[in-house]
Amino acid sequence: MPLKLMYITNKPDVALVAQSAGVDRIWIDLEVLGKKERQGHVDSVKSDHSIEDISVIKPLLNQSELLVRVNPINPSSKDEINRVVENGADIVMLPMFKTKEEVQFFIDCINGRARTLLLLETKEAANNVDEILSVDGIDEIHIGLNDLHLAYKMKFMFELLADGTVEWLCSKFKSKGLPYGFGGIARLGYGDLPAEYVIAEHYRLGSNMAILSRSFCNADKVEDISEVADIFKQGVNEIRSYETRLKTEDGVFFEHNQRLVCDIVKKIAYDKFKLNVVG
Repeated sequence: MPLKLMYITNKPDVALVAQSAGVDRIWIDLEVLGKKERQGHVDSVKSDHSIEDISVIKPLLNQSELLVRVNPINPSSKDEINRVVENGADIVMLPMFKTKEEVQFFIDCINGRARTLLLLETKEAANNVDEILSVDGIDEIHIGLNDLHLAYKMKFMFELLADGTVEWLCSKFKSKGLPYGFGGIARLGYGDLPAEYVIAEHYRLGSNMAILSRSFCNADKVEDISEVADIFKQGVNEIRSYETRLKTEDGVFFEHNQRLVCDIVKKIAYDKFKLNVVG
């Protein structure tokens, strides 16, 4: 199965372009609580999306699914989740959870009205993963490398891929029969760790989904929607062609790719460490 590709946008024209190019999930991002404090120094997505965006984007989608990330569990969670579901979310994502109880509360709030997707991105969730995965009603799970690598005080988010953390978590998910994914990908040939290396790791680890990052297309910085359309069409086609090739590769290829990933990641992390020391 090809990776389910996800892209964050609340812009109707960009959502239509992404859907037309074959993006599987359009992602409305409501998470704001604590994000600035955690990621203020990181070049990551800081959302200005709203619940009202759901009812704008949902009617446009006839091929892609609508994914909505809510805020971490808080006193307003039940109301927020209810509004997200009532407005038409196909899949609801819970970020920054730490305990089985938070996950159970989330599942109970959804109550079968939409699919559930957990975003595992805290050390506590990783430590409690067996308890968390015992909760009934989890449909999918994704490893959020951005926040998780910050939680471990790492310099580069793909250190979690190189040190075996992602593989260990994926083995837990696989044993439960859950669809899972991790991190984001750029266009082929782009990214600090080029996308083709990351995609091959998705295939080696049996991953089902990946986020198309801003390195793939930062639609906020491209004024011409036809240029955005060209980027998406070419970029998704390149990914799908590469996936077709990966299906024919043997274990030797994936072992070699894993070693390359580890070497590249170690160098990038070391360079970031040196830069931090000098700075």
